Amino acid sequence: MDRNLPKYLELYEQGILKKRIDAAFELLKKCSLCPHRCQVDRTNNQKGICRVAMTPIVYSYLPHHGEEPAISGKRGSGTIFFSFCNLKCIYCQNYHFSQLGEGREVSFEELATMMIELQKQQCHNINLVTPTHIMPQILKSLSIAIEKGLQLPIVYNTSGYELPQVIKLLEDIIAIYLVDMRYSNNEFSVKFSSAKDYPLYNQQSLKEMFRQIPKAEFDKDGIMKQGIIVRHLVLPNNISGTEEIAKFISTELSKEVYISLMSQYHPYYKAKDYPELSRRITKEEYQQAIDCLKKYGLNNGWIQSAGGLERMAGVNIKRNI
Repeated sequence: MDRNLPKYLELYEQGILKKRIDAAFELLKKCSLCPHRCQVDRTNNQKGICRVAMTPIVYSYLPHHGEEPAISGKRGSGTIFFSFCNLKCIYCQNYHFSQLGEGREVSFEELATMMIELQKQQCHNINLVTPTHIMPQILKSLSIAIEKGLQLPIVYNTSGYELPQVIKLLEDIIAIYLVDMRYSNNEFSVKFSSAKDYPLYNQQSLKEMFRQIPKAEFDKDGIMKQGIIVRHLVLPNNISGTEEIAKFISTELSKEVYISLMSQYHPYYKAKDYPELSRRITKEEYQQAIDCLKKYGLNNGWIQSAGGLERMAGVNIKRNI
């Protein structure tokens, strides 16, 4: 098989993808897709914390040019925004669909068609935004899209509140994990995202992702073919715990992991009701976060500048905070 083609094509041909899909749908019967483990029967239209039963809900899909340069490239990332989420972040900038559920129900066939349409628009990849709570449904749609000719790598764009045993089902299906590391403090993850033990599950899942894809690969144009990008949103008052996260990445994963250090926090949604999160971050707070990455030898990735995202290593820029 052509090594430039996604590995999921081989899994499909060998019947392994179908077995993974069957295993994933079993998890929906007493839902244990994520650390909430709601135990509701979503195959019987019951709903848990994520508020989605069986049918995927899509807010929008389009070639997206605002992701990290290695994801968006020149032709855009084929992004599918799914409605609802397994986190309840009080500051979510996408709250109108992640929390309020704007969007429409789509069949597996229609979701597969969206993937094919994005491929026809020459996107570099299929970028699944907030996929955790409907992972089985996505895999089923993927199998239909493969039958229609899909050959793009898959980006798993997740908040990072995952179970490692569920992530294991995605081995050789997902080419790129675009994963948040939101918190290193459980008290904050519970208070601001209703996510008990987020740091524990987040770190365990990152280890599984790294086991699957320990080394990033890029094509001649600098587009990531496979790898991990850790997104870390800097929050006011060190609520995100940057130093502890940097230490984990450096010591438990690798100094070569790519990191996107995000400065665009705004007090969206309900954040203004919480004094700790009721303001934007300062330039000093963002600089402290950069210094933490440098301290632990993390030099791969991107930081914010006045012109957008800049490569991290050796960059001396004015930050647009």
